[in-house]
Parts: sequence; C-alpha cells; structure tokens
Amino acid sequence: MGYGPTSKMLVNLVDGCAQAKSAVPGSAMWTLDGDRTVQTTVVDVTAVKGRESVEVVTDHMAFNASPDLLLLTPDGWTHAADVAGTTVAWTHAKKLCRERPTIRPGYEFGYFVGATCADGTVGKNYVSLVVNEEAFAARYAAALTACTGLPARLEAVTRPSGYLKRDLSGFRVRVVSSYLSDALRHYVGGDAHHMRQRFPRVVLRDIDTFDGFLDGYIEGDGHRSKHWNGRLIASANVPFLTEIAPIIGARFTPKAKGASQLCVSDRWADRGTFTPEHHPLDPPESSWIKVHEVRPRPALGTKPFTFYSYRLEPHPTFLLNGHLAREPW
Repeated sequence: MGYGPTSKMLVNLVDGCAQAKSAVPGSAMWTLDGDRTVQTTVVDVTAVKGRESVEVVTDHMAFNASPDLLLLTPDGWTHAADVAGTTVAWTHAKKLCRERPTIRPGYEFGYFVGATCADGTVGKNYVSLVVNEEAFAARYAAALTACTGLPARLEAVTRPSGYLKRDLSGFRVRVVSSYLSDALRHYVGGDAHHMRQRFPRVVLRDIDTFDGFLDGYIEGDGHRSKHWNGRLIASANVPFLTEIAPIIGARFTPKAKGASQLCVSDRWADRGTFTPEHHPLDPPESSWIKVHEVRPRPALGTKPFTFYSYRLEPHPTFLLNGHLAREPW
C-alpha cells in the first residue's frame, strides 16, 4: 500500500503548487513547524501502485490519498481513513509564497500598533491610516517602516465628512501586506474593528514598546489635559480601556453612554504597575479545519492509483494543498 497522495493531487512546493508526481529529489516543499511555515527538501521519492484510496473532504477542499497517509489531528498523527469528524492541521496555501517581514519590537513598533488601534484600518491584505494631520501620518509611516522594513509613504487624499456635509483633505499611509494585517488581527484578538478589538498585550514586551503604544494611541484617540500633567484617552471600547487601566495604575470608571475616558498621568511609570509580558510578534500561520467526510474511492477498471511518498529533510512532513501530512514512521 502507498502512503501518500495520488499523482494529480496538489502539493505545496516552494516554487508553487504542483501535482504530487512533479516533486523530485531536490525539490523544496513547504511544511509546518508548530504554527510557523518552514521549508523542507525532498531527499527521495517512491511511487507505489494501489487500488484503494480515500477522498478526504475538509472545510476548504477534497483530496485523494492513500488510506494510510498520516494527517495531524489534535490527538496526534492519524491515518487519513480515520479522520472523519475531527480536525486536521492546515495553512492557507495561497499565503505560502507571501513576503514575511521581520517585525522588530521597540518604541516604533508600539507606536505603529497604538496608532493603528486608534485610527487605522486593517484589511484582508493591507494596513492603512487616514488622518487630517500630515505630521501624524508622517510619524506613523516612519514607525511602520522602522519596525517592519516595509516602505510606507504619505499621499494626499480627500474624504467625505457626514457632519460638515463636505469633503475634507487628509493624508493616507497604506501598506499592502497580508502578513502584517494577519499579525495585527492576531494582536487584537482576531477582529480589528475598533469597537471589538482587544488590547494588544504584545506591546507589553518592555516599557519602551508600551510607551510607543500609548503615544500612538493617544495621538489618534486622545489629547493632552489642559489642567494637569497627563493625557486623556477617549474610547467607547470599554473592555479595551479596562485592560490598560491597571497597567498604568489608573482608576477607570466607564460612562453609561458615549465614549469613556481614561487618564494617563505623565508619572504613571513611577507607580511600578508595569509588568513585562512576552508574546510572539509573528502571527500564527496554521489552524485546525474540520474534516466533514472520508469517502472510500476504489480504483475503477484495471488502472490502479499511483501514490507518491516522500522522504524529506530536515522536516519529515509536507503540505498537501495546505493540509499537513507525513508518511507512517
């Protein structure tokens, strides 16, 4: 019996998707190491004939493979014939070849995250900020480039104002990067909408990063007090402010209606309430997807299936159109 996909099933080579029969010794393949995508290399390929295959139907596709192929489930490696009703490890195949910028912590990273939480937009494959003040947009662009290496520039734009009933001039910074947008959604709990986002605890790596976050967020959704040495954050996202309050040693009482305010003293750091936390900067690139059905697929007529098995180094696993798989030990 063979142990791999059938000949025409797609596997994820680093050069792009290809049929399983196209992988040869020396081919670089994508795989997963924990929740990160990594590369591995084909050392040897074996083709075996067989008359029994299974069709595995998941949330994203259906693929044919040997019943003995191993797929990763929460309970460990499980034969493809036995995965119906469970979940299997998967990554989005279309995102495998995207650029993965190196995200660097520090003040600029915190400022970028804070300003995005306050005034930014996180799209499916882009991050943008549209504001009235050119200086704010320039600082945002500089921080974005400093912490990611991605080029960011300002452009003049106009946008309608429902209150003034006319178009207003402003400045936009927009960077196309699905990796960065995935990272930001991960930081704020999966939903980047300003009313549903959670406080991004990734900015608690050190006090410099958190200072940057406060500066960026307050520049977007706050202002300096005219009566005391400090600043005010205004937001209707009460859980967001509730998480910030103990970090800066502040009391916080939300309003029953409208935006609530959180006071940030200039001397908050002297209170000793900040505790560093370590959180990964890179977004997870794997998830679990449901297997709805496993259907037996016997060979028709006299022509058997050809199953392709791979010996790989340094990682023994590979991706079958995004699904993590391996041969039996």
